[in-house]
Amino acid sequence: MSMLTPPGMGGKYRITGSRFPHMRRPRSRRRIVLAAVTATVVLGLGGWGTIQLVDVFSGGGSTETRAAPKGGEDDCKPADGTAGRAATPAAPKPLPKPSDITVNVYNATPRGGLAKTTADELAKRGFKIGKVGNAPAAYDKKVAKAGLLLGGPDSEGALKLVGAQLTDTEAKAGRHDDADIDLILGTAFKQLSSPADAERAVAELTAPPKPSPSARKC
Repeated sequence: MSMLTPPGMGGKYRITGSRFPHMRRPRSRRRIVLAAVTATVVLGLGGWGTIQLVDVFSGGGSTETRAAPKGGEDDCKPADGTAGRAATPAAPKPLPKPSDITVNVYNATPRGGLAKTTADELAKRGFKIGKVGNAPAAYDKKVAKAGLLLGGPDSEGALKLVGAQLTDTEAKAGRHDDADIDLILGTAFKQLSSPADAERAVAELTAPPKPSPSARKC
């Protein structure tokens, strides 16, 4: 019996040999928890690092900020040097009143009485009537349009106002020295436009122009 065998415990409970039993210290619960937390943190950092690497190589991790293209004034500069301002056309000059215009009516067609009836209608619309008769030889039966308008050097407004009274006309300024307007009725003439149509035509001539975007260079 070994001297390490407790008294009364012989037989199979004897301790033999040269090795001694060791008493293990019980594992601390704090260490187990700390090890679990450490492992979780390590795995989390590893996963985050993998995501960052994938993001960098895919081009999504660039720190450079790309500005979205603009379609406004900063991208293109107007050709005229203005800072994106719309170019506004000049307003049309006001037209004269019908009572300020004297119209000479000439008939260049084979139909008789055409100049007289047309002159009477223009008089009803407020125009002054000058000469009425057949067209001069230079224009007789040589005007294909509904009318040919001849005016003086400063007759642009008067030509527009008289021209609004009928369609399919041709106007020429500077054909004589006085301020009268010569209306030569041509082959295509049937009758004057209705007063309503004439008013609409005059309204279009005097309407303020719409601003158009300035030409840009990019």
